[in-house]
Amino acid sequence: MMMKAQDIMTKDVVTIRGSATVAEAVGLMKERSLRALIVERRHDQDAYGIVTETDVVYKVTAYGKDPKTVRVYEVMTKPCIVVNPDLGVEYVARLFANTGIRRAPVIKDRLMGIISVTDILTKGDFIEQPKSLMLEEEIRKAVAEARAVCAEKGPASKDCAAAWDIVEELQAEAAHQRAQKPVKTAFEEYCQENPEAAEARIYDN
Repeated sequence: MMMKAQDIMTKDVVTIRGSATVAEAVGLMKERSLRALIVERRHDQDAYGIVTETDVVYKVTAYGKDPKTVRVYEVMTKPCIVVNPDLGVEYVARLFANTGIRRAPVIKDRLMGIISVTDILTKGDFIEQPKSLMLEEEIRKAVAEARAVCAEKGPASKDCAAAWDIVEELQAEAAHQRAQKPVKTAFEEYCQENPEAAEARIYDN
């Protein structure tokens, strides 16, 4: 089972009002050892915002502005990219990579947590179980299963065709992860040995 955003997010989210000063935001970040704060919504239909230490450095410090006079809403990102709690960690990582962000609030109707690159690295399971290795293992099992089903029910049987569908789906997912096509799918190899299997699948649809 793929881990989800809600499995590794930080549930204790520190929020701040958009009208607070940047000085207050920085004080809160220092006090809680945080790099970002979620900016509260003004009303239920409003979007959440996010203010990060980078925003402060790039938009306040770099211009010699006084953080006591600049408001959070002037430097925050809003609406910010949000993550659904059910999103698989791998897809959260992809979202971060594609957008260049390092953290995002986890929201479903309400603010549930915050997820960061650090959460993915420290709490994710991909170091112990890289998805591609798990898939290769699944594919091996599915191929053995398909060959067994076809040996028992016959290469031209519906069951044989269905078993190979599962293999092809897994191989397609693995190829998608590696961003390449397999040289020859396991089913194609099987068809070289049992040509009638291919015909069974074509006429089945």
